[in-house]
Amino acid sequence: MAEEPRGAWFGFGFCGFGQAPGSGRGRQVRSPEPLHVGVDIRRVSASWSYTAFVTRGGRLELSGSTSGAAGSCRDAWASEGLLVVLRAGPGSGALLQAWAPGSALRGEPLWAQDVVPEAEGEGDPGGEAQAGRLPLLPSARAYVSPRPPFYRPLAPELRVRQLELGAEHALLLDAVGQVFSWGGGRHGQLGHGTLEAELEPRPLEALQGLAMAEVAAGGWHSVCVSETGDIYIWGWNESGQLALPTRSLAEDGETVAREATGLNADGSQVKRMAGAEDGAPAPFIAVQPFPALLDLPLGSDAIKASCGSRHTAVVTRTGDLYTWGWGKYGQLGHEDTSSWDRPRRVDYFVDKQLQVKAITCGPWNTYVYAVEKGKS
Repeated sequence: MAEEPRGAWFGFGFCGFGQAPGSGRGRQVRSPEPLHVGVDIRRVSASWSYTAFVTRGGRLELSGSTSGAAGSCRDAWASEGLLVVLRAGPGSGALLQAWAPGSALRGEPLWAQDVVPEAEGEGDPGGEAQAGRLPLLPSARAYVSPRPPFYRPLAPELRVRQLELGAEHALLLDAVGQVFSWGGGRHGQLGHGTLEAELEPRPLEALQGLAMAEVAAGGWHSVCVSETGDIYIWGWNESGQLALPTRSLAEDGETVAREATGLNADGSQVKRMAGAEDGAPAPFIAVQPFPALLDLPLGSDAIKASCGSRHTAVVTRTGDLYTWGWGKYGQLGHEDTSSWDRPRRVDYFVDKQLQVKAITCGPWNTYVYAVEKGKS
């Protein structure tokens, strides 16, 4: 099999701690910029104040509010409370280490554990540019949490393919494409039609019979991509991150004379405001507790998705990148700080004749891996 052509990583959005190398400290990066750590980056994991980069040679480098480096690294997962590193262990095994981010990888880790890579070989399609498996462990029987207990087992009957963590909830994709969710649900991010929490993984009944290929967890919203390229999205829509009409963007400084709150037939929470063009109240979605089907412009098929705190990014089959939601720090990549409640293509990659291959959102920023068109 031919080796995947190497491209480059780009970053944009919040850079207040210098976490995107080469983008400058203390300013917004409103359009994609190449990362100056070079084309050697294999994986990126971004927290709010720092970013972890894993190179193809197995070197881990931290950039932002903390710095540091380590070798023999297979993967890393960054959060504000915990930095998790998967390092090469004896034989075919691996060593899992958890560090306080401020330790800069010096001294002793908070804890360490040997991991038997039972699921080795189920790597991501598309090569080394894909997101890492953490916080799901290679054994696929446990995952890492930023809050104690840090190591959390999964039920043995769950054949896990992907696991993603939001601010208060978790999404799990099993081997047959079924989606499970659990954790906090006060913003509808679990997708079960209520705002209640779930203590154990519960399958999404609304997606039964639909095979999913990927899941992504935002701060308080969720996205999944089906094997046929459809996007389903649910949870909190405060900044338009669901690509549904939201009051905060529609008002745009206008005075709201009247407001009523209720639930749609599908359970979505709606706020209606006076001032629609036809004289009728205009609907705005605050919370969408059921998965909603989202169509991209031009009927594009999605293949990858990632979520920030309040923004969403999707890669299409043709290598285009669409972003929407909160854009205060330029994390949408549209050369401004506007927020959007509908998908908008990032023209930078089109103009540069680049095809997007991978996407990783931090809470307030975005990282993209792209190759030249015609070389994929």
